[in-house]
Amino acid sequence: MPEQATEQENQTPQQQAAAVPVYNPEVLQDMLPVYYRRLFPHQPFYRWLSYGLTEDGVFCNREISFTLQDDIYIRYLCFESQAELEKEICSRNPVKIDIGPVMHTRPKNHRTVPGGLTPVQRELVFDIDMTDYDDVRTCCSGAGVCLKCWKFMVLAARILDVALREDFGFEHIIWIFSGRRGIHCWVCDHQARHLDGRGRFAVAEYLNIITYVNFSGSNSPRCPMGDRPHHSLKRALKIAEPMFEEIILEDQNLFGTPKGVSKLLNMVHDDMARGELESYLQKNLQDGAHSRLVWESFAKYANSMRTSTANAWSRKLKNIVQEVQLGLLYPRLDINVTRGFNHLLKAPFCIHPATGKVCVPFSVSAVAKFDPTTVPTITQLLHEINAFDDKSKGYMEAPEDKSRIKDHKKTSMFKGVVVFEEFLRKLERSHKSASLQF
Repeated sequence: MPEQATEQENQTPQQQAAAVPVYNPEVLQDMLPVYYRRLFPHQPFYRWLSYGLTEDGVFCNREISFTLQDDIYIRYLCFESQAELEKEICSRNPVKIDIGPVMHTRPKNHRTVPGGLTPVQRELVFDIDMTDYDDVRTCCSGAGVCLKCWKFMVLAARILDVALREDFGFEHIIWIFSGRRGIHCWVCDHQARHLDGRGRFAVAEYLNIITYVNFSGSNSPRCPMGDRPHHSLKRALKIAEPMFEEIILEDQNLFGTPKGVSKLLNMVHDDMARGELESYLQKNLQDGAHSRLVWESFAKYANSMRTSTANAWSRKLKNIVQEVQLGLLYPRLDINVTRGFNHLLKAPFCIHPATGKVCVPFSVSAVAKFDPTTVPTITQLLHEINAFDDKSKGYMEAPEDKSRIKDHKKTSMFKGVVVFEEFLRKLERSHKSASLQF
C-alpha cells in the first residue's frame, strides 16, 4: 500500500484528472465546505498572520472580514487562535476572506472603543489590475486575460520586486494571483508592517512614476526621465526594454492602427515636435503599417532630430524613446491600496467567485512560467482529490493516519502551497534571528 500511495503522489494532477467538470458559480457554496475542510492551508495561513507571536496582539487584534453568500459582508472579525479561526472559516464558508490591519485592540470591540479603532501595523501591499492596461492591450479587455497580456504582469512583478528589495531593503515579499486578472504583493518585513501613513505614502509615490495627461479626450501615459534619469528608472528600463518589441510591437501590435499611431504621438509632450513627427510618419508609412515599422520610423526620427540641431528633441525630448517604453510597460499601481492603512485586501488561497480559481502564491523568479489560464478552479481541485482517493482508497481507510498524503499534495494547488511555505520558512528564520539579537 505505501508503494501504491507513493506512485499516486508522483502522478501529476493532469494524469489523475481525465475530464474535469467546468466550474459553475451556482454550486460554489456547495463546494466551499469541502475546500475549507480539506484544502485550505489553515496552519500556514495562521503562521503567516501570527508572525511567530513576536509582538503583543499581532494575531488577535488583526481585523479579518468575511463575505458570505448573497454578498453578506461581515467586518471587524478577530480570533484568538488558529483553531478558532479555522473553526469559523469552516463554519461560515466565506465566499471571500479579506485581511485588514492589526488594531490597537480587538476589532470586535469597535463599537465600544472611544475614538474608534486605531491601526498599529499592516503589511505594505500593492494591487496591480489588468484593466489598468486596457489602453495598451489589444488582445483582451475588461475581465479577460491571456498569455499575451499576462506579460504586463510579468514585467510589473519583476520591476516592483527588485525595487522593493534593492531600494528599500525589504526581503519578505509574497506575490499572489488575484484569481482573475491581477496580482497582489504583500511586503511582510517588520519595518514595512510598521510604516506609518506618511511612510506608506512616500513609498507609493516613489514607485508610482506614471502620470496621465488628458489629450484629445483620452488619458496619455507619461514617464518623464529628466536630464539625469534616476537609477530606479534606468533599472526598470533595463528590465522592460528587452520585452518591448515582443509585448508592444508583436503581441499587441499597438501602433498598427490610426488610433494606435495617435496614442504614440500623444506621448510626445511638445506640440511642435508632435506635429513634425506626425508629418514624418504620414510621409514614410502606409496606413495600417505594422507596429514594428511605425516604431522603427519613430525611433529613427527621434534619434536623428536629437543629434541634429538645438530643438525640443535635443532638450526635453532627448529620452523620449525610453520614456515611451516605460510609459507603456511600467507597473500601473492602484496607489490608494498602498497608501491606505485601513484597506482590506483579499487573502491568499481564496476562491474567486466569478472564475472559481484559487488565489495562489507564485514565485517572482518563475513569474514568466506562471499561466493564469491554467490556475486550478475549486471544481478541478475537488475532482483531483476524488480521482486520487478513488485510486488509493487511502482517505477512507486511514483518515487519521499521519503518514497519509496531505490533500493539497493530491492537487494542482500543491505548487502554490510550496511557494507559500518557502516564504514562511524565510520569514520565521528572520523572527528567530531577531529574537537572538535581542
